[in-house]
Amino acid sequence: MIDGREDQATGLRRLFRQTPPAVVTLYATGRYRAHNAVRAAYRIAGQRQRVLLLDEAAGDSALGPVFELTPGPDLLQMLDGRLTLAGLIQPLPGLLGRVPTAAAALALPLLDDARRACLIEALKVLHRHAGFVLIHADSESAEDPSPFVLAAPNRLVVAEISARGAAEAYRVIKQLAAAGAGSVHVAAVRAKNRADAERFFASLRGLVRRHVGVPLLWLGEVENDDIAAGLTRTPLSARDTGAAFLNRLAATGAWQAASAFRG
Repeated sequence: MIDGREDQATGLRRLFRQTPPAVVTLYATGRYRAHNAVRAAYRIAGQRQRVLLLDEAAGDSALGPVFELTPGPDLLQMLDGRLTLAGLIQPLPGLLGRVPTAAAALALPLLDDARRACLIEALKVLHRHAGFVLIHADSESAEDPSPFVLAAPNRLVVAEISARGAAEAYRVIKQLAAAGAGSVHVAAVRAKNRADAERFFASLRGLVRRHVGVPLLWLGEVENDDIAAGLTRTPLSARDTGAAFLNRLAATGAWQAASAFRG
């Protein structure tokens, strides 16, 4: 979290860090999908990454109830000039924090240039504190991805090892592919053992290969593998993915965002 007690030099070094964070859209599936998303966030944070959650899910799908948080202000409320970033971030033990973004994600394509620039600037400041930015999206909305999802260079599906988890993972991947995703990372959660996780992925990959065609990139088990390292082993560096995310959001329009997702 952003700690007001840290010494000034440390705070300034973090504020003016030059390396943007890795930005990843996170979909979790299964009966405990919100809890599964939180498991993945803590696993990434456990690899010495400062994780910022941009939570665009709403209602029971949001992460707030998992942490017993109040709904809190949305990133969009930055535009009225009465909300500071310190008042926006909901601090979380072991993570940088959570920022509700459901309203901002919905409104972004409708904003004029000045308001969009203000929102992007707020995200830039938030990014200076983060090593990883996870955009938590509702798996039920994968058919209609938000501008935040479209702009993120990487997509991660955290798939619960269950019949429901498998069905939802396949549906999300199929919908992301229809929206233009070039590839999707997959990590298993709640597997009985390594063999169980590997069988699950082999079955999912075969199904996707036959009926969808999008490549799946296997990251292993959330509980046991370094999924943060897997997410950053891409042709783009973390600097490039973080900058690409903000640049794509800055150019967001209904058609521009859809084109950006295909990059």
